Amino acid sequence: MRLPRGQFQSFFQPIPYRFPLLAPEVTPAWRIAFGAVESLSERPDWQDGKIALFAASPSSSSSPSLDAIPVFSPSARWVIIGTAWWCQPTALADQLGLTEEPENRLHLAAHLWERLGAEDALAPWQQLVGTFALAVYDRDRQTLALGRDPAGAQTLYYTTDGAIRWIAPRLRSLLPYHHQEIDEIALRDYLCCAFVPGERTLWKGVRKLLPGTTIQLPSGQLQSYWSLQEQIVGATEPIAWHSQRLRHLLEKTVRDALPKHEPVGCFLSGGIDSSCVTALACQLHHSPVHTFSVHFGEPYPNELEFSSLVAQHCQTQHHILEISLSDLWAFLPEAMAHLDNPIGDPLTVPNLLLGRIAKQFVNVVLNGEGGDPCFGGPKNQPMLIQSIYGSFNQQDAVQAYLISFQKCAADLPQLLQPEIWQVIQSEPYYFEGWLNSDLHYLNRLMAINIRFKGADHILTKVSNLMRAVGLEGRSPLFDPRMVHLSMQIPPEYKLSGVQEKAVLKQAVADLLPHAIVNRPKSGMMVPVQIGFQKHWQREAKALLLNRQAAIAPYLNQSLMRDWLAYRGDTWRRYGVKLWLLASLESWLQVHQH
Repeated sequence: MRLPRGQFQSFFQPIPYRFPLLAPEVTPAWRIAFGAVESLSERPDWQDGKIALFAASPSSSSSPSLDAIPVFSPSARWVIIGTAWWCQPTALADQLGLTEEPENRLHLAAHLWERLGAEDALAPWQQLVGTFALAVYDRDRQTLALGRDPAGAQTLYYTTDGAIRWIAPRLRSLLPYHHQEIDEIALRDYLCCAFVPGERTLWKGVRKLLPGTTIQLPSGQLQSYWSLQEQIVGATEPIAWHSQRLRHLLEKTVRDALPKHEPVGCFLSGGIDSSCVTALACQLHHSPVHTFSVHFGEPYPNELEFSSLVAQHCQTQHHILEISLSDLWAFLPEAMAHLDNPIGDPLTVPNLLLGRIAKQFVNVVLNGEGGDPCFGGPKNQPMLIQSIYGSFNQQDAVQAYLISFQKCAADLPQLLQPEIWQVIQSEPYYFEGWLNSDLHYLNRLMAINIRFKGADHILTKVSNLMRAVGLEGRSPLFDPRMVHLSMQIPPEYKLSGVQEKAVLKQAVADLLPHAIVNRPKSGMMVPVQIGFQKHWQREAKALLLNRQAAIAPYLNQSLMRDWLAYRGDTWRRYGVKLWLLASLESWLQVHQH
């Protein structure tokens, strides 16, 4: 199927579409000041005791975010501010004795704190099932509790210094309230992973709340209300037993994610993860299902054969978007503007543009994110091989894990400026404890992928980029209930030799064509290698080799010059590394003013 450049096509009707090259615009986010708020020079939209709420960023002329409206509990003791989506709001309303589900999602949380908050600080958090980032102010005690959902789909950031602590769901909203000094350890981790794992952000003095965690202010006490634990169930049961349990829960999480009485979208690559979510959405939803796929033009490999097969099998309203390499580069600054920490994944721009197309048809879009982290995708295989042969080649497990990302871990001594490398080379990595935990080895790897790659890369990317285009992105395979179940399944049913995600494939085998269930995972290949070689040379040199570049004080530009000339690119990895660096520079440029 050939699509003309710059156009968007449906199986039913071709629709001309060309993206306008606009300057990045970021949706304003609320922010909270907590502490000595009487000294504030700005006028808040709401204030009470030690807390002051601002509805939008100080530089924004846009209307305030709807999330910036404080919601009070029945007694008015508890004030809830934030973003939330509940998996089963009706069940929670029934549990709270409410006759009907409130229109505002936060009212359920307000009633929950009214009932449980005074006796046990963690109890209300443990009752919430969904995605959320909440600030809960206790007007009696004048304390503020921040909390983030267990999977980490929503985010909260807070400053760590000063008489006033600033809190916001978007890192950019805090820019006026901290020094713009790069955290060198976070920079090192980004270069290794293409995202910043754990509680650090790229800025010193600003931290990210970990998933499943609360922090109490002013004390600063951090507590986990949810933990990722290996609890194998039915160890002697056959794979069919586990696949039936998985299918039952998968139907539940997909059903819960579907919007009521309106069309739904599904991002469809043609892999097992997005395909099974699509198939179940079609089976369970009573309104139209739209599917959206992307490719980069005829010369480059794509998965349209498989995504089109699934769309035809499920009878969806299927839409295909072709993104040119010039558009892929041109929209990089806009994608970075909508991300909190930088993400060096080449899929950021395609995600943004595909979301913009989807918004023309739906308000909610589902995806297949979570299949690999939860059910043993093939990217765990290099580490499994290392666990077998590592003792022979003396390779450190942490270094092997970093190298498995295939980014810049091996290049750090040459890529970082010598004085920076000298300072941070011995600093531990955030996930070292997980690599050395007592979990089964595969579950250790999966736990790291869920806890960090999921919360700090996959889910936050989905949330930020979909919000940027006015969509709500939902990930049924990364639902906290699904994560919990994945840690109950024996590891041998997830990844065994070259057979990945065996239990998931058996759970959905009846829903999809044989060619989809049994195809090996390929992943979407974004042609950044050829992009830097033949299309973006001038632009990339101007961005990365400029003496005034934001990354110049930290990174070795002569090494980047070699990469741009493709000197010694034996493993054809320079394109991915250069995209990671271009993403970082773009992120810094749009977030430093």
